[in-house]
Amino acid sequence: MSDETPHENRPDRWIDLEGVVNMRDSGGLPTRDGGTIQPRRLLRSDNLQDLSEADVRQVVDALGVSDIVDLRSDTEVSTEGPGPLWQVESLTHHHHSLFGDNRGVTAEQALAMPEHSTRPIRDAGFWSDHYLGYLAARPDSISAALDVVSRSSGATVIHCAAGKDRTGTVVALALDAAGVPHDVIVEDYALTGERIERIIARLMPRDLYGNALRHQSVDDQRPRPETMRTILDTVASEFGGAQGWLREQGWTDADIERLRQRLTT
Repeated sequence: MSDETPHENRPDRWIDLEGVVNMRDSGGLPTRDGGTIQPRRLLRSDNLQDLSEADVRQVVDALGVSDIVDLRSDTEVSTEGPGPLWQVESLTHHHHSLFGDNRGVTAEQALAMPEHSTRPIRDAGFWSDHYLGYLAARPDSISAALDVVSRSSGATVIHCAAGKDRTGTVVALALDAAGVPHDVIVEDYALTGERIERIIARLMPRDLYGNALRHQSVDDQRPRPETMRTILDTVASEFGGAQGWLREQGWTDADIERLRQRLTT
């Protein structure tokens, strides 16, 4: 049976705030069994450093966020400093870097730019290898991030710097585990391309990322659908899908069902 799902009538899931450009809700995405991902359960975003006071109220009061999962490296977190959401007592912050603990990380590494080259060839194969590297190097962080989603009392925001690569990998596994068809996950991943220029413009003035980004074109950073298709196909063939991958990390059937129920009911 085809994994394809009609693309019409998809809800607009963008969340427009002053301080981010790549935040959206996974709510409304269909599952294979005829259900949907519930709104205000799993949000994805670029970094949250620039939220205004109005944005903070929107995140906490309107979106009902209770947990923040930060996938950035220790270097990024320490360089950027605490954002305004750290002052909100009702929120729980979880730092699950996809790089090694206490490892110094360059902007090139954080943004998946090969060092020693100013014009790397970053086709879908490059990005697929890079994302699979997250699964190989930091399965503990990815598993922990998904555990947060499964236990959250409200919405969970998963973010990195751009909300594209690290966030895209973790959110894709969450959606796959919940039964969202692969073509829908691919489409959700590629949606970031609609705002890639704004994402880069937002990161450019930041000391940590600006110099690295000046050596790249917009197309170098644009998400490619075939990249996510490769990730999902690889996880399916090697582990039987995201649920099988989670079992490899020690999750029980009850743990997986908790994640699925949290996202779909």
